[in-house]
Amino acid sequence: MLELFLAELRRSWIVFHRYPFEAIVGIFIFTTFFYGLFLSARYIAGSSFQFGERLDSIVIGYVLWTLVSFIQINIAGELQYEAQTGTLEQIFLSRYSAIKVFLMRTFANLIIQIFIMISILIIIIILTGIRLSFPLSLLLPLATVLMGAYGIAFTIGSIALLFKRVQQMLTIFQFALLFLIATPIENWRSPLYILGQLLPMTPGAELLRDLMARGESLNFSKLIIAFINGGIYFAVGLLIFRFAEHTAKKRGMLSGY
Repeated sequence: MLELFLAELRRSWIVFHRYPFEAIVGIFIFTTFFYGLFLSARYIAGSSFQFGERLDSIVIGYVLWTLVSFIQINIAGELQYEAQTGTLEQIFLSRYSAIKVFLMRTFANLIIQIFIMISILIIIIILTGIRLSFPLSLLLPLATVLMGAYGIAFTIGSIALLFKRVQQMLTIFQFALLFLIATPIENWRSPLYILGQLLPMTPGAELLRDLMARGESLNFSKLIIAFINGGIYFAVGLLIFRFAEHTAKKRGMLSGY
C-alpha cells in the first residue's frame, strides 16, 4: 500500500509540476467568486451591518465545499478519463484492487489540494479581515468530513463506472454539497437537528465551525457522532463501488467506452 501511495503521490506531483497554471487559475476563480459574493452581500445589507461569526462560519463552509467538491470530481473524473483513454481495464487487472488504486490516488491528490485550499483560505482571510482559530483538534472533525466525502465520491464513481458520463449529475450534486457543508444545522431545532446529524458530513462541519469560528473546545460526544456518520457513509460508498465493479465486469463494460 505504501509503495502504491508513493507512486501515486509522485504521479500527482509530476502532473501538478507540469501544469501549475491550472492550480493558479483555480485559486483565482474560487477566491474571486467568494469575494464577489461577500461584496454583494455587504452592499445589500448596508455598510453598518456586521456579519460577526456568521461570516467566519460561511468562510469555513465555503472552503470545505471546495475541498469536498474536489474529492467528488476527482474519483468520477479519473474513472471517466481512464475509460476514455482505454486504460480502465488495466487498473482493474492490476495486483492492487481498483478501490485501493483510486483511494491512494485521491489521497495523493488530496495532499496537493490541501495546500491549494490553504492558499485560498489565506487570501480570503486577508480580503475579508476575519479571524479564525486553528487548533490541532480540528484535524479530527476534518477527518470525519473527508470520510463522508470519500464515501459519497465512491458512490458517484460507481455511477461513472457503469454509465461513463456523469458531468451533468456532478454539476447538480455540487449544489447539494454546498447545502450539506455550509448549512448551520446547530441552529436547527429538534427533530430537524437530529435529521441534520444523519446527513453526510454535517456533524463534522458543525464541529469545525465550533472550533474555528466560535473558538469552542472540542465536544467529544459530537465527535463520536461525526465519526460514526463518516464511517457509515464511507463503508456504504465502498460497498456500492464493489457492487458496481462486479456488475461492470459481468457485463464486460471495462474494456470499451
